[in-house]
Amino acid sequence: MEPANSIENNNKMNADRRSGANNNTKNGKAEINVNEIERVGSALGGGILTIIGITKGGIGGLALAVVGGGLTWRGVTGHCPVYEAVGVNTSEPKNQRAGVHQGEGIKVEKSVTINKTPEELYRFWSNLENLPRFMEHLESVRVLNDKISHWVAKGPLGTSVEWDAEIINKKENELIAWRSVEGATVPNAGSVRFEGKSGANDGTIVKVSLSYAPPGGIIAATFAKLFGEEPHQQVEEDLRRFKQVMETGETASVQGQPSGRGAGATK
Repeated sequence: MEPANSIENNNKMNADRRSGANNNTKNGKAEINVNEIERVGSALGGGILTIIGITKGGIGGLALAVVGGGLTWRGVTGHCPVYEAVGVNTSEPKNQRAGVHQGEGIKVEKSVTINKTPEELYRFWSNLENLPRFMEHLESVRVLNDKISHWVAKGPLGTSVEWDAEIINKKENELIAWRSVEGATVPNAGSVRFEGKSGANDGTIVKVSLSYAPPGGIIAATFAKLFGEEPHQQVEEDLRRFKQVMETGETASVQGQPSGRGAGATK
C-alpha cells in the first residue's frame, strides 16, 4: 500500500497537470493570444486563400484552402497554437516604443551602384518628399519640421496606412536614418548609406536597410509573398527605380514607358 504522503503528492501532481491544461482555455474556449491587427490580417488573408484554393482545385488548391481555413480560424478565434507552443501572446498590452522591437518584424537589406556622386544622391534622398517618386508602396511623405515627417503608404485591399517618423541620425553625404514614432500602426525603421567608390567616375554604392512589423505579423507578411509583394523584392525594385530617376531623370511607368519626370527638379 502506498504511503499517505505519496498518494497526496500524486494527487497534487495530477491537479497541477489539469490546471496547466486549463491555463490556455477559458470556459472551454481557447485563450486569445493574437492581437486585433493580426486577427484582421489573418481573417482577410485566410478568406482570400480559401477562395483561391477552391477556385484552383486539385492538390495545390486543396493545400491553399486548408492554409486559408487555418488562417481564418486564427482570425475568428484569436488563438494561435504556434504562439501557444512557444509562449507568445501578442494580445497582451505592452509599452509602445519607437521603431521596431529588437528581434521582431522583418528586416531587408539591399544595395545598388548608381552613376552619381554621394553628394547628389544624399541631396535628393534627404528631401523625404522625393521618396514616393521611386518607392512604389508610398503614396506621400510630408515633411513637418527638420525632424518629423508624415508618411502615407498603400495598404492591403485598397486601404492606406499612415504614421509619423523622425530622423534619428544624419551624416552629410554619407547617412540618413529614421524610425517611426511611438504608436505607429506599422512600427518601422530604416537607413540609407552613400559610399563613394574609389574612382572619380565609378559612381556610388547605395545601401538601404529597412525593418518593420507588418499589420498581421509574420503571417500577413507570408501571405503577401504569395501575391508578389515580398518585401525584399519590393525594396530591390524601389532601388532600381531610384537608379533610373538619378541617372536618366525618369522612371518606367506601368506600361513600360518613361514617366518624363526629371531627377533634377527636387522639391
